[in-house]
Amino acid sequence: MVMPWPLPDESWFRPEPGPPGPPGDDVRLAAEVAYRIVGGVGARARRITVTVQNRVAILGGLVPDAATRRFAGQVAWQVPGVVDVCNTLRLSSRR
Repeated sequence: MVMPWPLPDESWFRPEPGPPGPPGDDVRLAAEVAYRIVGGVGARARRITVTVQNRVAILGGLVPDAATRRFAGQVAWQVPGVVDVCNTLRLSSRR
């Protein structure tokens, strides 16, 4: 028996994303993601930038620890309308 292996573009876990939303939708999603991150991590989020392009949330900047980086990515995934998250947050070298 041969088991098919999904290609990277195939997703068995998430529904297929629909067409792009209205032009202001990305701005609304970026604001919602940023609002939720700040609400969860507070002052530690002041160096996080949030950009959304075609419903893909892109997180950038510096965070103090891996837990904050992981939390920000999880929060972005939970925002309705976000279809993917690119978490490029880096850990700050200061301790």
